[in-house]
Amino acid sequence: MEKVRREKWSENFSEWYNELIETAGIQDKRYPVKGMNIWLPYGLKIMRNIEKFIHSEMERTGHEEVLFPALIPETEFQKEAEHIAGFEGEVFWVTHAGHDPLDVRLILRPTSETAMYSMFSLWIRSHADLPLKIYQIVNVYRYETKHTRPLIRVREISRFFEAHTAHDSYEDAERQIREDLEIFDRLAKFLALPYIVSKRPEWDKFPGAYYSLGAEVMMPDGRTLQIGTMHNYRQNFAKAYNIQYETESGEHEYVHQTTFGMSERLLAAVIGIHGDDSGMVLPPTIAPIQVVIIPIPMKETDADVFAYARGIAEELRNAGIRVQVDERDIRPGRKYYDWELKGVPVRIEVGPKDVEGKKAVIARRDTLTKEVVERAKIVEAVRRTFDDIMENLYNRAREFLESHIKRVDTIEEAKAVFEDRRGIVEIPWCGSEECGLKMEEELDAKMLGIPYPEENARAPEGKKCPVCGGEAKFIARFARTY
Repeated sequence: MEKVRREKWSENFSEWYNELIETAGIQDKRYPVKGMNIWLPYGLKIMRNIEKFIHSEMERTGHEEVLFPALIPETEFQKEAEHIAGFEGEVFWVTHAGHDPLDVRLILRPTSETAMYSMFSLWIRSHADLPLKIYQIVNVYRYETKHTRPLIRVREISRFFEAHTAHDSYEDAERQIREDLEIFDRLAKFLALPYIVSKRPEWDKFPGAYYSLGAEVMMPDGRTLQIGTMHNYRQNFAKAYNIQYETESGEHEYVHQTTFGMSERLLAAVIGIHGDDSGMVLPPTIAPIQVVIIPIPMKETDADVFAYARGIAEELRNAGIRVQVDERDIRPGRKYYDWELKGVPVRIEVGPKDVEGKKAVIARRDTLTKEVVERAKIVEAVRRTFDDIMENLYNRAREFLESHIKRVDTIEEAKAVFEDRRGIVEIPWCGSEECGLKMEEELDAKMLGIPYPEENARAPEGKKCPVCGGEAKFIARFARTY
């Protein structure tokens, strides 16, 4: 029985990942603008399946889809000083229309707060207009100066999800954050991705936010990847853009706002976390092809393996399963290689003996194990296998994440954990920015923040901040990040 190998996946992740993005048909990186890549059909189908779930969650929770223009006038961008300070070094400017300079320069949106909120001030008039809950999935542009990596760090984020909400109170905005966390948890389970949520430190929160939450996963090389963010803005943007509503008593109040963001990093996490040396391992929930059937003909037999395979495919298709029969005139071993590379969750092999015995062989992509099943029970067996794959993928990834989180008390202990540049270190912290930044410098790592909800972030009694020696208030998380 073939064994799952994850040596290259773990030890040379960057090379493994960059190669797989192309060989598995996710994206082509050869477009002549650095950091802007072409979605290939197979990769786009996977991403669309992720987005279908996001759309259904937005529908379930009462969000309405919108589509805003990509260009934002500089005059609107400048209204929120803190926001522009956070993004001004990353934006792409449009300065000319043809040969003529523009009177007002335009930017390609790095995110949509400054585009949307001038409209919110027109749309929201009364308490009856609240809560306002909208979302879109669009392209955003950021002049990323670091080393670009497909789906992870790019200059055109082409599948950027952003939900924006407005509320009549801070309490209702907090309820929205809890709903965002619930949506994200359902999505993470749909992708079999375990994760942690941290409240960002003040110096690393989203520009203009009152506070920011980040959801991270652990990648094979021990770095964390942020795949979701939630921000409570309080009234910061409402005051900058004059977004007010009339209360029931006739007074005028500024709204409270939140945002929730994700991107194609979700797919990067799926590829990285579930893969192995043979290629991708896709959760059945998002695989464009959930089952591939390989007919294995042999000479000197009357068994029609192709007709048998097509019959199984028809039955699976009628049961709502995405299936394909591979009838290419190449050796079965080459077919196995191709479909394992693409991460198809289940492979069904049928040869003459299977036709005669009314059986089939089911091979799992996640474990590379096989079992013989009765033809009459094929749908039931495939569905059970899907469930087993989802459970195994999640548990394997959860064990990997948990094994890479270490709690220590001193900088020296933290450095020892980071010797191989892997994992998350949790360390007592007094809460001061000076001590937090000092720890980032000492550890050559980024502070992810404190565990969220905050009741999980309190430092145990008697713990001391390793920088100043004062009483520790929180447990702070540090990691090397993408």
